[in-house]
Amino acid sequence: MSARPPYSRIRRLRAALAASCAALLLTAGCSFGEPEPDPAGEPPNLPTPSASASPGGAGQQAVATVLAKGLRVPWAIAFLPDGGALVTERDSGRILQVGPESGPDGLRIRVVQTITDVAAAGEGGLLGIAVSPGYDRDRTLFVYYTTEQDNRVVRLQLGGQPTPILTGIPKANVHNGGGLGFGPDGQLYVSTGDAGQRPNSQDVKSLGGKILRITPDGKPAAGNPYPGSPVWSLGHRNVQGFTWDAAKRMYAVEFGQNTWDEINQITKGGNYGWPEVEGRVDDRRYTDPITQWATSDASCSGLAATDRLLVTGCLRGKRLWVMELTDTGTLLGQPSELLTNRYGRLRAVAAAPDGSLWVSTSNHDGRGAPAADDDRLLRVVFAGGDGGRS
Repeated sequence: MSARPPYSRIRRLRAALAASCAALLLTAGCSFGEPEPDPAGEPPNLPTPSASASPGGAGQQAVATVLAKGLRVPWAIAFLPDGGALVTERDSGRILQVGPESGPDGLRIRVVQTITDVAAAGEGGLLGIAVSPGYDRDRTLFVYYTTEQDNRVVRLQLGGQPTPILTGIPKANVHNGGGLGFGPDGQLYVSTGDAGQRPNSQDVKSLGGKILRITPDGKPAAGNPYPGSPVWSLGHRNVQGFTWDAAKRMYAVEFGQNTWDEINQITKGGNYGWPEVEGRVDDRRYTDPITQWATSDASCSGLAATDRLLVTGCLRGKRLWVMELTDTGTLLGQPSELLTNRYGRLRAVAAAPDGSLWVSTSNHDGRGAPAADDDRLLRVVFAGGDGGRS
């Protein structure tokens, strides 16, 4: 069951957020709406919360609060039924539980497991994490990580020995993919990179450069486009983040090479063109992205959907890109940027049970300039515009 804080506490939280918004946004206005009837999860009770406002295009505003500090390359975030979150650290191999309990300094953080055979190097290490849809019953997690031999997906219960369910995913110093998530169909989706070997992406027999769709036991899911194969889509260079909107459409964020980073709507058997093409090309053999950016403005990793918005966290671009969706899954207007250069490199983006977004920084990944309290977890609440309000 989801955590159910007393409504008096929710009202105090709303009042605090409204006060922060009034002080920070001033003339921009503030609109958080009424609390949901059954909010789950709870931000920390910080004595001196660190919050900042950031303007975006199309009237979009956001308030960001620091939830946790002192992490090391937090790569993925997955929420538990009680409103707490599990966070992977790429280089340490640790799984952290963050909340739902809080103390005088914010949410409680504790190490709940270390994956001992993680071989962290370059972009490899402990990457994606997914919580079983039946976690209340089976207490099962799934994680994606790099070993000395490969990238793999394992199943485990906290404190227990990991059981490999999918092995042999190509590994390299770069382009290891690493995304994990259960789709609306109950199947487990896995995003992989080309591991620096371009032919992998167009080779249906290779697990590299793909989005895979498997059962919780690691078998190819029924209905996949290639019988007996876990491949769901191909032609990817390096997908780390993906998500589904309210209409159950799937989207993924793609690292380009030197020209274009992409957001793609993912369809069964779709070919997204790498290494033959990068960005929009209007070639019937390949699916064009729904939007694209110069790599210097993006290099985005995490992706989440909330209300009618897609939000991606960008490493090199040091910002969130926010996209509003139409009823047909295309973009309404142009993407807007938020938090640009405020927190450094941004990686994971996850939709929390209370309607906010949790975002991780990645300033300790070897390519950033860490501040004293990095890496951090942020809670982002949208204000103004039409979507993403908590």
